Amino acid sequence: MEKSYLVAEHCFTIQAPETVFECMSQYEPFLTEEALPKVFKLSICQTSVKFEDFTEDYRQVDKGFFIVFGHTKEREHVFLFYLGDQIESWIICSEDFSLGTLYLFGKATKFSVNNGLMALFAFATAPLNTLFFHSAVISYKGRGYMFLGKSGTGKSTHARLWLQHIKGTELVNDDNPVVRINDEGEVFVYGSPWSGKTPCYRNVNYPLGGIVKLRQSPYNKIQRVKGIDAYMVIRRSAASMRWIKTIADGLHASENHIAKATPIWLLECLPDEAAARLCQSEIAYEG
Repeated sequence: MEKSYLVAEHCFTIQAPETVFECMSQYEPFLTEEALPKVFKLSICQTSVKFEDFTEDYRQVDKGFFIVFGHTKEREHVFLFYLGDQIESWIICSEDFSLGTLYLFGKATKFSVNNGLMALFAFATAPLNTLFFHSAVISYKGRGYMFLGKSGTGKSTHARLWLQHIKGTELVNDDNPVVRINDEGEVFVYGSPWSGKTPCYRNVNYPLGGIVKLRQSPYNKIQRVKGIDAYMVIRRSAASMRWIKTIADGLHASENHIAKATPIWLLECLPDEAAARLCQSEIAYEG
């Protein structure tokens, strides 16, 4: 079975058994039947043979799981996905990320599909004016606003405070939005099929009105961030395989453009209504 999806105006195709698509209900808002160019095609299949013939380049560790990135002797890219210390799956893909195969080794199919698609999408679109962010995003009066910060800073909490106390606010994505720069240089933020612990899988997009870096504090204070500081706010929330030149160059160009084109703030705050209202009064576009 084969299906195509459109995320941030990038189309990709999945070829997999029907049982795999049964685990992909969050992708349904992004289904498309349009005949569009594909950024990648991923085939998904089961395997009982553990893959070990690769060279490790980097690993990303998170709570309860980690991902190993590497390459084969043929210079194909390899991503291995672990839950705890048990391997669940891996992807082998072409040098330009346009073709790949996801091999399901364990039982955590949904985990493997989600993480595999997130990784492949991020790498395949990095040279195409596109960034994957770790962020909570809300929409307000026709624009999108992103809240960034280290894990546990309170991104989801701050977004929830807007939803509770500022009329007209809607949640766009709670963890993994996509930002894309169009041909005119305008910056848009998109919902995605990936949203962390909060199920928010909306196929919507908004002009990016602003980015707010959150920092926990015993008081509420907001200030603009500019220049290299603005660039670093973006760079720290848009990680990828920067040891690959085409990806590093694409990410740098996008990050630099967004830092110049988008207002960026630092919000030192408490997790309270006053913080949300202070932020809204300072950053929100009221046109």
